Parts: sequence; C-alpha cells; structure tokens
Amino acid sequence: MVDWVGLLIPLAYLSILIGSLATFSSLYRRRKAQKAANLAPWFPPHLQRNIYLSLLHLDPQDPSSVPEGSDKSLSQIPDSIVRAALLRRAVEDIHRIIQIRNAKPALQTLLQRGSVGDELWQRFLRAEQEIEEEVKDVVSEANALVPNWGQIIFQSANEIANNQLAKQRMEDIQSKLPEEKAWWDKKKQGISSQFMKELDDEAAGSRKGSVTSATNSRKGSVVSITGQKTNSDEDAVLIETPGSAKKKKGKK
Repeated sequence: MVDWVGLLIPLAYLSILIGSLATFSSLYRRRKAQKAANLAPWFPPHLQRNIYLSLLHLDPQDPSSVPEGSDKSLSQIPDSIVRAALLRRAVEDIHRIIQIRNAKPALQTLLQRGSVGDELWQRFLRAEQEIEEEVKDVVSEANALVPNWGQIIFQSANEIANNQLAKQRMEDIQSKLPEEKAWWDKKKQGISSQFMKELDDEAAGSRKGSVTSATNSRKGSVVSITGQKTNSDEDAVLIETPGSAKKKKGKK
C-alpha cells in the first residue's frame, strides 16, 4: 500500500512553499508598481498637450464647456487652431526626445559606476516609455485631423524646434555682448598701456645709451689730448744735441 501520510508531508511543504513564493512575488510587484507610481516625474507637466486636449474637448453645442468669464465665441474652435496646437505639442515632444537621448548615455555610465540609484533610473525609464506613447498618440491625432499628416508632423516639428534653439542661442549671445564688450575694452586698454610703457622704456634706454656714448667719447678725447701733451714733453726732454750740451758747460 502507498504510504499517503508520508506523501502528504512533502506535498504540504511544496504547496506552502509555492504559495509563499507567489504571495511574496505579488506583494513585491505591487509594492514596486506603487513605488514607481509615487516617483517624481522626469519632465514637468506637458502644458502643450493639456492645451490641445482642452481645445479638442470643447463642445460647440455645450456652452458649459467654455470656461466662465471667457468669450462664448471660443466654443467655435477652427481646425487651424487645433492643428497649430497639435504642432506645438509635437514641438515640445521633440525637445523632450532630445533631452532623453542626450541624458541616456551619461545616466547609464553613472548607473554602472554606482553614482546614481535605481530610483533615478526607474524615473528615466518611465519618462522614456511615456515619450514613446506620446509620439504614437500625436501621430494618431495628426492622422485623424489630416490624412497622412502623421508621417510628416514630426519633421515640421523638428524644423521648428531647431529654429527655436538657434534663436535661443542667438539671444544668449546677444545678452552676453555687453559683458564681452566691456571685457574686451578693458583688455585693449591694458594692452595699450603696456605697449606705451614698453615704448617709454625703450625711449629712456635709447636716451641713456646716447648720453653714455657721448660721455665716453668726451673721456676718450680728453685722454687723447693728455697723451699727446705727455709725449711731447718726453720728446723735449729726451732729445738733446751735443752743441746744446757744450753751451750749457760754457755758461757754467
């Protein structure tokens, strides 16, 4: 006969173990999802998307959909304004996509080095997933407004985003222009003063050299004159004739 008592103990152990693992797994997943939901968003609220959705859900037949204090004519939203709002939404998505692409390699490197925690990486992954869903939503909305517009809306949005970045860089350069001009004027004054100082030093050196050369020339002339006189006296002493010697003896 089969020993059922001996089999029930391992089966009960396995069932308890499997149940414990399943309970732990479900609790872990629930806690992880709750923690991910409580994470701070990577990007600020999408204002352009909220504006587009507000315009899209305005019902022309329902005056209550228009905010209080606003003109009732705003309930008649032209299609051009809706398309412009969707294009601005796509432009903001382009900016966020650029930020995601630029931040991902650096964040991966920091994560491998242990410089950042898993919480920041989870926030980034959630932002990346949200931007992918946002792109799909914009494409579907563009195709709903204009046939085949979803294929080219992000090309137009990319051109607008590049123009905005170029304009922003130009404004930054223009804002720094007075500071750069003041720095360059100060630098130019310093260079000019240093150059004038070098010219003055060079002129002073040339004057000193000319005075020294003149003094040396005067000393040389004096030495030459003195030497000539000394030589003439020595010659006068050394040169004597026999007649002159006899005359001197006769006089004595």
